[in-house]
Amino acid sequence: MYILSISSNINAQSSKQDQSLSYTRKPAAESLAPLQQKFIDYRFGMFIHFNIPTFMDQDWADPEASATTFAPTGVDCDQWAKVAKSANMTYGCLTTKHHSGFCIWDTKTTDYNVMNSPYKKDIVADYVKAFRNNGLKVMLYYSILDTHHKLRPHQITKKHVEMVKAQITELLTKYGKIEALIIDGWDAPWSRISYDDIPFEEIYLLIKKLQPDCLVMDLNGAKYPGEGMYYTDIKTYEMGAGQRLAKEATAMPSLACLPVNGSWFWKTDFPGKAVKDPAKLIKDYIIPLNESSCNFILNVAPNREGKIDDNAVNALQEIGKLWKNEGPLKKLPALDAPVISTNLALNKPSNSSWSDDMDIMDFANDDNFHSAWVSNKTVKKPWIEIDLKERKTFNTIVIAEQKANVTEYKIEYFDNGSWKQIVNRENSKKFKFNRFNDVQGSKIRLSLLSFTEQPAITELQVYNEKR
Repeated sequence: MYILSISSNINAQSSKQDQSLSYTRKPAAESLAPLQQKFIDYRFGMFIHFNIPTFMDQDWADPEASATTFAPTGVDCDQWAKVAKSANMTYGCLTTKHHSGFCIWDTKTTDYNVMNSPYKKDIVADYVKAFRNNGLKVMLYYSILDTHHKLRPHQITKKHVEMVKAQITELLTKYGKIEALIIDGWDAPWSRISYDDIPFEEIYLLIKKLQPDCLVMDLNGAKYPGEGMYYTDIKTYEMGAGQRLAKEATAMPSLACLPVNGSWFWKTDFPGKAVKDPAKLIKDYIIPLNESSCNFILNVAPNREGKIDDNAVNALQEIGKLWKNEGPLKKLPALDAPVISTNLALNKPSNSSWSDDMDIMDFANDDNFHSAWVSNKTVKKPWIEIDLKERKTFNTIVIAEQKANVTEYKIEYFDNGSWKQIVNRENSKKFKFNRFNDVQGSKIRLSLLSFTEQPAITELQVYNEKR
């Protein structure tokens, strides 16, 4: 599943040697970095929101609606693909299951699917065939939130987890190579399904086992600052919800999405309404996003027949006349592997040297990057501890700062009555990822040895990654 690369990490700019062993996770078939580079080099693709909401004039469907509600009369996936090609897009991504749980493939996991609708054909199968036949790459969208099957906050069971695993397994074994799985409804304020309720690490590792080259994208990853890769292989930004790339952030492989119409799923007034201006989409989105290592995916919603309306077709053809994919983008910098595990430090008791007014130690492990523990400016050797409450195994610690002020630090863990050092490092990055051999301890302590300005730690996180 993963090849583990273990090597001593030596700072070439210093005589100080890191005391830890550093791990780099690599997918077995190909390392993550080339996959991320390939994804941003695709530059521009088509999002296709087509599911049971198409027939309700809503973006979120009634979860109790009958499967017979889904009744397209002539789904034309080849038309979708040719429209994408006309805009010089390189891939498509189809909503296999949206938030109301209706599946548009021939699934064995539930009767709530397209085979029990009047259409009775596997749309995912037709979509992947049409896009591949037109020389386009294939990606799939999948919603974790599922209101029909009661997979929602405070009601999640083991059966729900097994259903998610079974559905993802079908999608990644029945339709050939899938470039990416774009997942929605996880750890969002509107879904309230945490990465522990449906265990992210288990799902992530399942995806990589089934298709090692399949990128995992969580559409709610924008909750985390631009410099840190958490619970996704690609940073994501839903621009219609106000999410934007931070200009000052380190270059990260990213995805930004927007609908060409006024909303994601087709509405009865779409054929008579103006779509977004093609020249403006190029000038304000495609070009500047690509320059920021960000792939742009434009949603085009098929109508109730199953075809794209003329106004959207014309807009995409115009994009294709005005814009061309000029090939690979600038090379991404070396990046840390994404965090995919449970944060063992979250909301655990903490202690620290003197804080600055109200910005006390508890703000450093509250899963909120807008708050921080701020060391009092009079303290020359600041420290902060987190009590894990019991002896635990861990192998990764992440330090996130408000600004990149800390330049040297050490990390210790408490076990069998004494403190033991695991990391002593010079690192001036805003996000400091520390991966090391498994250790066991009941507390961790971060000591800040050198800093340029008053230290402010937004998050001090502890993980036990499966390796």
